[in-house]
Amino acid sequence: MSLVRMDYVLKKAQKGGYAVGAFNFPDLSSIQGIMQGAAAKNSPVIISPPVFTMDEMGEEMCIRCIETLTHEYPEIDVVCHLDHCSDFERIKRCIDYGFTSVMVDGSALPYDQNVELTCKVVDYASRFGVSVEAELGHIGGVEEDIVVDERKALFTQPKQALEFVKATGIDALAIAVGTAHGFYKQKPKLDFERIAEIRAITDCCLVLHGGSGVPDEDFKKAISLGITKINVGTELKITGNFDVQKALFAEATHGDVRKIQHQVRIKTQEIVEHKIDVFGSAGKMAQ
Repeated sequence: MSLVRMDYVLKKAQKGGYAVGAFNFPDLSSIQGIMQGAAAKNSPVIISPPVFTMDEMGEEMCIRCIETLTHEYPEIDVVCHLDHCSDFERIKRCIDYGFTSVMVDGSALPYDQNVELTCKVVDYASRFGVSVEAELGHIGGVEEDIVVDERKALFTQPKQALEFVKATGIDALAIAVGTAHGFYKQKPKLDFERIAEIRAITDCCLVLHGGSGVPDEDFKKAISLGITKINVGTELKITGNFDVQKALFAEATHGDVRKIQHQVRIKTQEIVEHKIDVFGSAGKMAQ
């Protein structure tokens, strides 16, 4: 099966009341583990190269690896989605290489400039049948020292979200509702009421970033309120990759270093399968 657009799998998720996981990867072994997890659970999957990975592997290498794996798992809907990127030229290159979805991140810009950049990307992407995600509000890192009032000020405002979706024509909107990138030092507090408010006024697919460390019950509640895409990156990078390599390095250097890649695939698959179960997308390829 060839790659599919992201809005194709997310619209089905919207109707079915589940979410599709978007998984970042740091290397090829992780891509394989993600695909193995999705295939084992018969679930659609979004494989999402982050910019730091493409700096090492290159945009074309990322898409070609993912394309090749789709031939091994033809029963699974797979999206190749560029994660957070504010560089229009890089976004264009990814579209030209065959990515089926891109995320333009203008959230650090003033609202009008965010709209302008996003519209520019939507215009280019639409020529090639590529779906577009954008971000409104600010999804920070867990190291950021933000007091409550400041934190709420950075959350996505429901009325502005509706205006943004109408002005840009995007397919998916990443909203800031209390999650953060990276691992959490304390339990995150999601603004469930805000998710419900945004869902009530727009049918645009809603995205939750910062999915590493959010409690399973919070994921399920967010999905019940309208979240249809959840990003998972740090957990795969650290727990699924770095920690495995660190634990096996001494042993593997005296034997076969391929043991490391094998164990990375196994651990990555384990994490992905668990997330798929929580997100509710297991078995959805059979429907």
